[in-house]
Amino acid sequence: MPAYVISEVEMRDLDGFEAYRALAAKTIAQYGGRYLVRGGKAELAEGNLPPKAIVIVEFPSMTRLKEWYASPEYAEALKLRQTALERRLLFVEGVLPP
Repeated sequence: MPAYVISEVEMRDLDGFEAYRALAAKTIAQYGGRYLVRGGKAELAEGNLPPKAIVIVEFPSMTRLKEWYASPEYAEALKLRQTALERRLLFVEGVLPP
């Protein structure tokens, strides 16, 4: 069953953000993930919080997603993330078609 990383991102430092994005993209591909949404324009349809940049990544399984997140390769990106961006991060299991 596929699993998804859903990120709501706010950039703090442009150079750090670009370095994080490049390294994260490389590690995501290495662990079988693929971007579905990566920072396109978001419009608020309901609620009262302003939309931030949204990123959605699909992995083949929750196991593979968690392997990526705990990997030594992604650990390097996480070091950059601490100063480059603020985010809310969710892991969500997908639903198989009926």
